[in-house]
Amino acid sequence: MRDIRIVFMGTPDFALGVLQKLVEEERNIVGVITSPDKPAGRGRKLRQSAVKEYALSQDLKILQPKNLKEESFLEELKGLHANLQIVVAFRMLPKVLWDLPEYGTFNLHASLLPQYRGAAPINWAIMNGEKKTGVTTFFIDEKIDTGAIILNKEINIEKKETVGTLHDKLMKVGSQLVIETVSLIENENVLTVKQDKKDDTLEEAPKLTSDNTKIDWSQTSKKIDCFIRGLNPYPAAWTSILNNEVELNIKIYDCDFEKADHNELPGSLNISKKELKIASLNGWINIKELKVPGKRKMDVKSLLNGFSFAQDAKVL
Repeated sequence: MRDIRIVFMGTPDFALGVLQKLVEEERNIVGVITSPDKPAGRGRKLRQSAVKEYALSQDLKILQPKNLKEESFLEELKGLHANLQIVVAFRMLPKVLWDLPEYGTFNLHASLLPQYRGAAPINWAIMNGEKKTGVTTFFIDEKIDTGAIILNKEINIEKKETVGTLHDKLMKVGSQLVIETVSLIENENVLTVKQDKKDDTLEEAPKLTSDNTKIDWSQTSKKIDCFIRGLNPYPAAWTSILNNEVELNIKIYDCDFEKADHNELPGSLNISKKELKIASLNGWINIKELKVPGKRKMDVKSLLNGFSFAQDAKVL
């Protein structure tokens, strides 16, 4: 049996769950690499990553390089004498880094590779209406999420799943998959499967931007519902409404949908004292929770108690 010495790389909450599991399993973690502290909030005070806060609480060695190719960082890393690196929700690594340890560097990805390679696999699986997804461990190579697969685990996407609920489920399943992967490497029992890197039918999971998170009201009600849930709570689907000659970019977090025949144009508003509905291609989206500029996130009834839309308000 190999003596495994681990360097862990990660930054957000998804990575934190995996690091906690490794610590609980008493794995030998000789170092943690996470992003540099960043200014945040109104006071622009430096904020530590979730992974760093936990690593400090466990007295783990922490490295926060700005440049992953920097010689001083690489020398410090070599001095830890790690023979395995585990990456979860971190940056793309240069070969000089991922090729360093004797037993390789593996990544935990929140999809069933080769589907949904990219930065936002949990979001896109829901946004695209998938019924199943999962997690995969694979050895890192030169390209993004294309290395040889070690293990994967499939789970169902529930009917009203949001990216928030699915994130937590995948973090739990992924943490266990990492432990299983480490055991395989430790016992020299790894059997990998190569990915098809050139399949044009594969879905991608690109970084989320203001362009690809804007709601297209000409889609069906079901597709719009999936789109909104896939962005709830982060970063949130949005639409632009012209109200009293003021353009409002409104974030929409929760909705119901109904199929219905109507003669309204997609994006048409139907507003009462308690409801805000927006027409889709084949029905209506009934907005449940939203955020308008200058106000907190709230349910639509609370908003309509103190905020009025003009009769000629319209989606842009």
